[in-house]
Formats: sequence, C-alpha cells, structure tokens
Amino acid sequence: MLETSRSESRKSAFASCLFLSGATASGKTALGVRVAQELDAEIVSLDSMAIYRGMDVGTAKPPLEERGGVPHHLFDVADPAREYSLVEYLKTAEKAVSEIEGRGKRAIFVGGSPLYLKAILFGVFESPSADRALREALRRREEEEPGALWRELNEVDPAAAARLHPNDVKRLTRALEVFKLTGVPISEHQAQFDDAPIVDPRRVFILTWPREELYRRINLRVRTMVEDGFLDEVRRLEESDVELGPTASKAVGYREMAAVLRGEQTLEDAIERVSQATRNFAKRQETWFRSFVKLGARRIDAENKTLDELAAELIDAFKELD
Repeated sequence: MLETSRSESRKSAFASCLFLSGATASGKTALGVRVAQELDAEIVSLDSMAIYRGMDVGTAKPPLEERGGVPHHLFDVADPAREYSLVEYLKTAEKAVSEIEGRGKRAIFVGGSPLYLKAILFGVFESPSADRALREALRRREEEEPGALWRELNEVDPAAAARLHPNDVKRLTRALEVFKLTGVPISEHQAQFDDAPIVDPRRVFILTWPREELYRRINLRVRTMVEDGFLDEVRRLEESDVELGPTASKAVGYREMAAVLRGEQTLEDAIERVSQATRNFAKRQETWFRSFVKLGARRIDAENKTLDELAAELIDAFKELD
C-alpha cells in the first residue's frame, strides 16, 4: 500500500532497493545489466515512457538480447493511448519489488525519470479520481468569467495559486477539483516533499559525464535510433490508429518522426530537432540530479572508465549499504 502519511513513522516498500539513474544516453542501461548480473538482482524500470507497449526504439528500451538474461520489470505494461499515472506506477513498482524480494533477489531501479525517483524517495498522496462533471463546470465558469479559477484558488489555497499562472486552466482546474473533493488544499497534499525522505537517498547513484561528452552521446543515440527503425516504429503506431495519450505523447522524438511521415520536414531536420530536444531534456534532468545529490545521492563519474570498472565501483558502493 502506498504510504501517504507525513509522520516520522512512514515506511516504504522501496527501503532496501538500489537506484541507478543518470541523463539520457549516459549508459545506465548497460551498466545496470552488468551490475544486476553480478549481484543476481532484477531490474525495475525507472522510465516514464518505457511502460508503454509499442514504443521501443524511441524510448531506448533495451531489446531482449541486451538484457543479459536479467529479468526486467515495468516495461510494456500499458497501451500508449491511455494515461498511466505516477500513483499507478508506484503501485505497480511496489508489487514488482515485493515479488522480487520474495524470490530472495534484490531490486535495482534503473532509469532517468527524476519525478518517479522523487516520488519513490518521498512518497505521494493518492489524489482523487477525475470528476468530469465538476471539471466541466469549472471549465464553463472560466469561459464565462476569465480569471475566476485563479481567484477562487487564491482564496482557498494561496500557496498553490502562487505557483500557477492565471491562464493555466488545466492545473487550476485540478487544484480546485482536489480541494472540492477532499476539503484539503492541493499544496498541503503535496507537502510530503517538505518532509525527510522515506528512502535513504544514499541508495541513489547517478551516472555522470562531462556535458560535451554527454551531448556527443545523445547525438549518436538519436542517429542510432533512426538507424534501428524509429521512423518505422512511428509509422506502425499511426497505421494501427493508436493515438498517443497525454503522457506517451510527451515522449521525445515521436512528434518529430510523425512530421517526417507527413512530409512536413526532412529526416535530417527531424534528427537535429530530436537531438536538441534530448539535450534540453538532459539539462532538466541535471537540475533534478543536483537536488538529489544535496540530499545524499552519489555521483558515479563515467569518464575514462570501462563498463567493467564502472560496474566494480558501483558494486562496491552498493555493498557499503548492506
């Protein structure tokens, strides 16, 4: 069961897990496999896009032959047309960890979705399900009286209102919806991030490269994905009439490849756009990683080290936690 209490007695099903994160294209997938082989562990994906079926090349999901016989969990658990919430991910991950540990194995989370990692470290509140009638009423009110939602939110939850733009109708609607359904401001629900982590951040390791080298790896990764059939993958999704849902549609590259298929841009232009978008994403990831390091997470410097050397370093660090 997900922990939502803010008390000091909070417990976590992930307390004994290990976490390997890092920017996209940093090499954490291969490193995670090598370490898992040595520790007889199983891998749980820490990637918000790898959960979707049919999105393999564009999410850099490792094919079976690159998983080294290591069981991987939380790949291909949802159709890309539907929303897959953070809370749902945590519930599925908790179940996977329970089964892994029940087999006497260790669970290693590997991936680069910082929000998912933060939710594991701190826990999340289970927000109420969407109330479509209430949302529609709020939407109509905003249409009739622009700015009304922000003004109401500012009265009941000024902390949340201060973080939102008056034109951000989607988030304003959700904040008011949570308040009206629970009687508690959404800012108070979200205040678990102000508490101490419920999972020791020292269990988190972040694979790090100099920026110039990371960008070179990203550019190479994008071209390799195209060579491996990224365009064909997007074509298959479109031919199957699968419309990417709110989360899946945010995956970097799919929109650009679709534009190529429609003749709206050249493949070379798309490659450059995807490379730039990926580099920008890596910058945002680094902002998150710095916050984790301040909490106690540790960086693993990958420059001038072989995969075997990195694996040995990480295994030694993991053993210190036992």
